[in-house]
Amino acid sequence: MQEYWEIYMKNLEGKPASIQFNAGISMEVEDLGYTYPIVAYVKAKLKEPKENGLLGENEEPEILFLEDKLEASMIKFRIGKYVGRVISDGYVTFLYYVQYTYNWPDFIEFALNQHASYEVSNGHSQDGEWNYYKKLLYPTAKEWQLIQNHKVCDNLKEQDDNLYLARAIQHTLYFPEGEEQKEALIATLNKQNFKIQSEVKNEEGVKGFKFYRLDKPFYHDIDALTLSLIDMLEEYGASYDGWETSVVKS
Repeated sequence: MQEYWEIYMKNLEGKPASIQFNAGISMEVEDLGYTYPIVAYVKAKLKEPKENGLLGENEEPEILFLEDKLEASMIKFRIGKYVGRVISDGYVTFLYYVQYTYNWPDFIEFALNQHASYEVSNGHSQDGEWNYYKKLLYPTAKEWQLIQNHKVCDNLKEQDDNLYLARAIQHTLYFPEGEEQKEALIATLNKQNFKIQSEVKNEEGVKGFKFYRLDKPFYHDIDALTLSLIDMLEEYGASYDGWETSVVKS
């Protein structure tokens, strides 16, 4: 099972939530459901959460230590796999998928023996379909786009880019269901001052094209732009495939 972790923000029951999950196992979920059919959790109440219910800087080292101790206990008792963490509304919840639960009490006792100061609950239930992973931890298409946006922004920032300066930002789209509405989409993009560039084809042979406009790649700006593009392209049977731009320094 591959280890490839991502972290992102989402709205969970009307409140901000920080989600960390193992994206590396996403292609193996169907097979893993047979081996690890039980979802289990350990939920701890934060001592000093921020006003928005998320983890505060002062408490972070202790929560990371708790996370490591839980992982060490999971390995010691060989009962399952750690798949993700949710921090929201003043609580942190660690999620696992396990093979069996006969030694779950031993796992909990070993993992929490140094964290008696925390108010902790735990439990487990059948979930052979891995719905908690698919529907709670795994991001939607829009949430995935935000993850990628911030990676590109971080990379630009590391190169001393001034993210507030507008420049040509190039986008790519594809028509997975055919190009019947291509001309109508181009007309809509033109009305929004986008310029159409070269046609492209992906590895599966699906056709699309690139287009660009002068915009700012700052986090909030590019998030709003890409999310609006995803919605608009869906109306024309097209799918959004990301953006790129050049470094612009002050």
